[in-house]
Amino acid sequence: MEPLRDMDDGVAAICGGMCSCATCHVYVDPEWVPRLPEPMSDEGDMLGDLLDRQANSRLSCQIVLTDAISGLKVTIAPQE
Repeated sequence: MEPLRDMDDGVAAICGGMCSCATCHVYVDPEWVPRLPEPMSDEGDMLGDLLDRQANSRLSCQIVLTDAISGLKVTIAPQE
């Protein structure tokens, strides 16, 4: 979330990564979806309230960057 927040047209990330606002909503590139852990229930709850939710939706604040997902591709979702 932090690299996306620091971009000029990045995510808002209003809650600062506390999984309580969904302003860091992204679409994970389909080839990367199986490489990520499943969303925890609180992330699923936040995503469930979004009109623009897709099967590959995630909150970027809940994706922990590791070497295993170096090169991860996401698209920033429209702000609701």
